[in-house]
Amino acid sequence: MLFMKKRLPFFYLLSGTLLLSNFSFAQKADQFAYAVTDVQQQGANWNFLRKIDLKTGAYSDVLLNGADASLLAYNAATKKQFEAPLNDVRFGTAVNAAFATGVAALAYDRKNDRLYYTPMFIDQLRYIDLKTMKVFYLTDQAFTGKPQKSPDQGNIVTRMVIASDGYGYAITNDATQLIRFSTGKKMEVTDLGTIVDDQANKGVSIHNSCSSFGGDIIADDEGNLYVFSARNSVFKVNIKSKVATHLGVINGLPNGFTVNAAAVNAENKIIVASALAATSFFTVDHKSLVATPYSIAGTVWQTSDMANSNLLATAARTNGTAIDLIADHSTEGNGKVSIFPNPVTNNQFAVQFNELESGQYTIQVTDVMGRNISQQIVNVGGKMQSQSIRMDPGAARGFYLVKIVDQNKKAVFSTKILVQ
Repeated sequence: MLFMKKRLPFFYLLSGTLLLSNFSFAQKADQFAYAVTDVQQQGANWNFLRKIDLKTGAYSDVLLNGADASLLAYNAATKKQFEAPLNDVRFGTAVNAAFATGVAALAYDRKNDRLYYTPMFIDQLRYIDLKTMKVFYLTDQAFTGKPQKSPDQGNIVTRMVIASDGYGYAITNDATQLIRFSTGKKMEVTDLGTIVDDQANKGVSIHNSCSSFGGDIIADDEGNLYVFSARNSVFKVNIKSKVATHLGVINGLPNGFTVNAAAVNAENKIIVASALAATSFFTVDHKSLVATPYSIAGTVWQTSDMANSNLLATAARTNGTAIDLIADHSTEGNGKVSIFPNPVTNNQFAVQFNELESGQYTIQVTDVMGRNISQQIVNVGGKMQSQSIRMDPGAARGFYLVKIVDQNKKAVFSTKILVQ
């Protein structure tokens, strides 16, 4: 065997190197998070955007001064700049400032390189185009539909994230509104209704102001949201059922530490930061809910929110390496489905349904971190039907998983593809 390996042609050795290189590029996760701080390290005016290096903990200089009301924003629907400053009954022209009234809810859309957010006391969805740093306001649709904020701040949005399905989700403090918004060319805001407590919560309610207001949310790779309240309680929310299961309270945080910001780093650890006790970052194990100080080289700032695109990889995905997980998904389906070409060129491939029963199916494409890259519903009406799938031109080269599920959410086919 050793002799045979030595005589392998150089081409095959080079090909293997290229495949591994492409694979590593494809699985690259965010090593950073965007953060909202004050201009002062210990301040609490949440008007300034920075970027955190999650490896070192270093905060960047200010990327956007969200308190500047002199800059004219853009209309999110028309993409045209407003011709005149906006004027609000309560806040006057101060409403023109990107982070007017403060921001505590961010969501990073990696696909479009946008940072979505909502001001705490202005009922409006906004986003920053990170390529140009222009700010866009969605003025033709209300966000919560409740412009007058309640005295207990229950209808204020302080939690927001982009989930595995590509939609943005936001939750009011009192969890009476789970709001979904699209991130494509045409933005649509949908109120999905009230989140319901799991019967197993033993009296700990996601609606309780003492235990469950504030904080942040992250998303996992299986369609769930994790709410980290400011009082350090953790709830797992199933997006489809809108049921919140209380997982417990984080252990190991110092007195006075409130969880106000959370993000997943490249090592699948949950990093939490505080708006009050900025002494250290902590990592939280999502199974044990034990917090551990996270050593950093920089100085910690008080932070109202953090956001990146990393999804929490759940237990089913953390038992092996990324390469193992892709390798485990060998082609299934007994010839009922075919994919071509593979390797994929020009970011487009076809799915041919050879012998599947008629019905509605969902084609899902995920990267090696479990992030949803594409999802398309197709109605199969006969044999040899073909469906073209076009991936984002900016998709990284490397391996992806293609899975087809039926109306009962049962996987009927899965295979890996290589995008060149």
